[in-house]
Amino acid sequence: MIKHALAVINGPNLNLLGLREPHLYGNKTLAIICADLQQEFISQAELTFFQSNHEGAIIDFIHACLGKVSGMVINPGAYAHTSIAIRDAIAATAIPCVEVHLSNIFARENFRQESIVASSCLGLICGFGAQSYSLGVRALLPHI
Repeated sequence: MIKHALAVINGPNLNLLGLREPHLYGNKTLAIICADLQQEFISQAELTFFQSNHEGAIIDFIHACLGKVSGMVINPGAYAHTSIAIRDAIAATAIPCVEVHLSNIFARENFRQESIVASSCLGLICGFGAQSYSLGVRALLPHI
C-alpha cells in the first residue's frame, strides 16, 4: 500500500483542547487526537501536524506544503468564518483539502454557521468530536 504524506492543520485555540469548553469540544487534548490519528493511519499515511493561533503562520505552513504533501485536513477554528486569506492559500496551492470541526458549526451561533474556508476544500465534516479528524482523513484519501 502506498503511504501518502498528509498535513493536519489546526487553527486558533485548538492548543487548549481538553481544557477549553469540554462540553463543546470534548476532553481529548490536541496531542491525543494527533496520536490517535497517527496510530489509526500508520499504514496509509505519513502525517505532519501543525497548530498556530496566528493566521499568517497557518498560511505560511499551507504554502510550505506545496510539493511535500498530497493532501491536507484543516480545522481552521474560528478562522473558518473570517479568513479569506486561508481560503485563498488552500485554493492557490490546489492541494486537496478537507475541512473539519469538532462541534457542529451549523447548530451553533449564527456567525459560526458559514465557513469561508470550505469553498476551497473538497468537503466539510463537523459535529463528530475528535472523530471528525479521522473522518476527514478517510474522506481525503480517495482524492489523492
